[in-house]
Amino acid sequence: MKADREKVTRLLKTARGQLDGILKMVDDDRYCIDIANQILATESILHKVSREVLRAHMQSCVRDAVSAGDDGDKIDEILDLVDKISR
Repeated sequence: MKADREKVTRLLKTARGQLDGILKMVDDDRYCIDIANQILATESILHKVSREVLRAHMQSCVRDAVSAGDDGDKIDEILDLVDKISR
């Protein structure tokens, strides 16, 4: 992985902590909207991590493949990922 490992790790640990908090909120029978807001906040962090990983992939792996004239597979990977995101 070419992304900033410290940044990705920090964000994922934050998301994990938020998930633990959401589970506790569910166990404590907290207000639905409060739980939904925490889920949205966690999703936001996960999207940020995904963008970071994808950005680094494009700046390194895809760039290297394009320079080598072997970019077909990398472009297909990106398109497959875009399809998954838009579902």
